Amino acid sequence: MDHYHIWVDLKPGVKDLDLAQSIEGLLGNLKGKGLLEGFSVQRRKLGFGPDGLGEWHVDVTTKDLAQLDAAFNHMTPRTGEMERLHAMVWSKVENYKAGLYRDFPDANRAR
Repeated sequence: MDHYHIWVDLKPGVKDLDLAQSIEGLLGNLKGKGLLEGFSVQRRKLGFGPDGLGEWHVDVTTKDLAQLDAAFNHMTPRTGEMERLHAMVWSKVENYKAGLYRDFPDANRAR
């Protein structure tokens, strides 16, 4: 399983539940089309967390890089419903950071 991790902060004046709903709309749409295995949204608790990472964390899971690439390719035309859903998220956030991780050891790892 691959994990595409995203860290962001809310833009000033944005309501926390509005961001959560927008993320659910975008990623739920991709999951419904089989382009993601799942996702979760977390918010930093009690201010604890590494410096430089946002208050919000999104963990997007895919079975492999091919599925993640298909999800990105579905979004990149930047038109229609996907662009509307994408804009609903990115208009609410700032300080975007991302990382790509994998479960370890890999299922095909020789031991």
